[in-house]
Amino acid sequence: MAARARLRALPNIISSSRVLLAAGFVAADHVDTRLGLVGLAAITDFLDGWLARRAKWTTRWGALIDPIADRVFALVAILTFIVTRTLTPVQALVMLSRDIMTAIGFIVARIIPWLRPVQFKARMSGKIVTVLQFATFVAALRFPQWLTLGLWLVGLTSAYSIVDYTLALWRARAR
Repeated sequence: MAARARLRALPNIISSSRVLLAAGFVAADHVDTRLGLVGLAAITDFLDGWLARRAKWTTRWGALIDPIADRVFALVAILTFIVTRTLTPVQALVMLSRDIMTAIGFIVARIIPWLRPVQFKARMSGKIVTVLQFATFVAALRFPQWLTLGLWLVGLTSAYSIVDYTLALWRARAR
């Protein structure tokens, strides 16, 4: 029974590993090492959710820790890119626009008492933004000629994702 409980925790452990990968991203001083860490972070982002759904090991804790780990990795990578002058502060804001708006929306939903709480669920638009963020990290590290395109794609899909999440939450509150 204890082994089964440990296995059920595996998706959360995989999610949490992205925080360690973020620390490694900052500490790494070679482009190939950072590329490897971005690749590992992307793999763990896919694997934790796939494993949790496939084995029916989904938990509320896992639903919380996964997006937090994603945001930690993205924020640390973006801050590292600012420090190394790979990204400008404006480009970083584009990369983080969806996350900033999500945080503002969460705070507003908690502050305004007449808004009925709803369960927040990941949506495909948000997953696409995350994939494009990872792709843009790869471009920043290895293919700088594609960085501007990556930023445009992240910016446009972030705008779409913000609208998508907002409409989904309003519809859920209306029920």
